[in-house]
Amino acid sequence: MKMTSFACLWRWTWFRAPERRLHAVLAALLLFATAAAAREPTVISARSHSDPLSPEFRFIKAQADDFNRRQSTYQIEFAPSLRRDHANWVHREAANGTLPCLLDFDGPFLAEYAWPRYFQPIDKLVPKAMLDDFLPSIVAQGTYKGRLYSLGQFESGVVLWGNLRYLRAAGVRIPTLRAPWSLAEFEEVLARLATVKDLPYPISFAFFNGRGNEFFSYGYAPIVQGFGGDLIDRRSLLTARGVLDGPQSVAAIAHLKSWYDKGWANRKEQPSDLAAGKIALYWTGHWSYRSSLQALGDDLVLLPLPDFGHGVKTGMGSWNWGIASTCRHPEGAWAFLSQLLSTEAILGITHVNGAVPARRSALRRSPLYAAKGPLQLIVQQLEQGGVARPATPAYGRISTAFRAAVENIVLGADAQAELSKAADIIDKHIAANHGYPYP
Repeated sequence: MKMTSFACLWRWTWFRAPERRLHAVLAALLLFATAAAAREPTVISARSHSDPLSPEFRFIKAQADDFNRRQSTYQIEFAPSLRRDHANWVHREAANGTLPCLLDFDGPFLAEYAWPRYFQPIDKLVPKAMLDDFLPSIVAQGTYKGRLYSLGQFESGVVLWGNLRYLRAAGVRIPTLRAPWSLAEFEEVLARLATVKDLPYPISFAFFNGRGNEFFSYGYAPIVQGFGGDLIDRRSLLTARGVLDGPQSVAAIAHLKSWYDKGWANRKEQPSDLAAGKIALYWTGHWSYRSSLQALGDDLVLLPLPDFGHGVKTGMGSWNWGIASTCRHPEGAWAFLSQLLSTEAILGITHVNGAVPARRSALRRSPLYAAKGPLQLIVQQLEQGGVARPATPAYGRISTAFRAAVENIVLGADAQAELSKAADIIDKHIAANHGYPYP
């Protein structure tokens, strides 16, 4: 009978001196333990901003569990970040050197994280056939200085949800993307809706949604851009002066304020107002579709945003995934990420959250966004007028400064003074960082 190598070693040393026996046994045990450890899977930490009770989090957790069952090389340790202020959490974890291997973050912050090298490029990991299948906006969102750092499972878009019952009662024209409402017609629509019996107020701009998060720079920047303004000079990305506080931008936010002042919008609006029949129009994103459809049924209508003079503009961009520069096993992180970015997984998560699939192959199969799907208008509007938030490391400061300015203006402050203050804050931040040089 053949002996195992461990048994042979034990027999050979047993009749030697006690010291030699002990040393040999310890060496053999160490060898055995090392071999056993080598068979243990490599742990890859992964974190998501999603609420642990949300369907989106549960879907990704199920993907991680499936990945762990199907192979034994890597073990995904998936958990929520449990941080409401996710953007600052990323900065803190990076400063402490404790970023997880794989994490999601809001797309417009990519430059802010890539500039200090929190993340490592993934372009060498992504197969060309897969990359070519992604929407150009998703690839652009994840690219900084010519390198791809992140990819997302879904896109997004700002639209108008309408209650047909009230729109018909007001006798207004239903707009299309080819023939959207102009500024004058949009204001006429709001004025006519204000006369409809039993309609508390015409429109919600989701003002409640922007206080403390990204919605103002996402949802209201299209108003500014529709008037011909912007958040920053797009060519240099080095100054907001004369752009954010230029005449077009000031006119845009002054109009927004006037819509509240005239009672067409309500500063105490709530996210349930469309479903509750309290408004005729809701300026928000794709995420309101299911709850609104359940409440309004056939009265729910999807409308393009108005053309305020420079074409229909819409916000875009969403959460995406990146691999931390401190991750010692990027190939393991990519092995799981490639599963999350598969067509099937994208179809799965967009079925859960209602977002726009990030890959063309998924779009073609989406019951919501395919050619004859009920939300196809969102895809068309993105293709025609999608405007990404500025791809600069200063984006976080741009977002907070713009948010504070808009909030103050809607609550009564002067548009010119507030936007000039915001532009000054942004420009000082850029100057303090020497324009963000990148070798």
